[in-house]
Amino acid sequence: MRGSSGASLTAAQERFEPVLRAAGTDALTLGEQLLTLVSALDESAALRRSLADPSREGEAKAGLVAGLLDGFDERVVDLVSGLVRSRWASDADLAEAVERLGVDAVLASAEARGVLETVEDELFRVTRSLVGQREAKQVLSDVSTAPERRVALVDELVGGKVDTVTQRLAQRATSSLRGRRFVQTLGWFGEVAAERRKRLVASVTSATMLTREQEQRLGAVLERSYGKPVQLNVTVDPAIVGGMRIQVGADVVDSTVLSRLADAQRRLAG
Repeated sequence: MRGSSGASLTAAQERFEPVLRAAGTDALTLGEQLLTLVSALDESAALRRSLADPSREGEAKAGLVAGLLDGFDERVVDLVSGLVRSRWASDADLAEAVERLGVDAVLASAEARGVLETVEDELFRVTRSLVGQREAKQVLSDVSTAPERRVALVDELVGGKVDTVTQRLAQRATSSLRGRRFVQTLGWFGEVAAERRKRLVASVTSATMLTREQEQRLGAVLERSYGKPVQLNVTVDPAIVGGMRIQVGADVVDSTVLSRLADAQRRLAG
């Protein structure tokens, strides 16, 4: 998110962070209420346009929020009232901002309990457990499948095996796809968790399992390159034959055998 939308989101995060710190574990309630609002915004284009319309007075939009969120926590009402007073490049950006703040709040509740690192790790392990489970991944990302069935499948996969926050985020990832795939959304949640821990996430795909020494060396190289701690999320995929693919944000280093073969084929064809 860039431009006016990015600036508005950053300002909202700065205002909301002290609220989350003070809320402690109650931040989970704030996050769930914000995510409920995201669902309402997704279902009503007219509502999104009304709340993001730059031609409408901010106070008028804040009044609409007060009525819409009747019964919600005052801290949520105050946050959203500030959001609609801000400028957004599009109404979709407003919905995305509310989602990001909601995820932040849910993760802040885990942070207050001292389990944020555990949640981050569990989110990655859930995605890794789906490697090779093509049918399950399709169902979890299939908009034609009833959300209740998708959530039930998530509960079968993780119920009783992960932290409550991890399970709720996994349920959210499939019940509200928002144009994304389930695994992609879990990956994003993990990145937000890493950001809260002041760490970058490096998604590493290797043909074979890395040794502890190899992971430590790779982590040290990436930390020197980016100037901050890096969380390695390693997935083993024999299909790449050999080599390694590393992604940190938008940066991708692909030195897999498959990638080199594909590059050689393009050169021969061209």
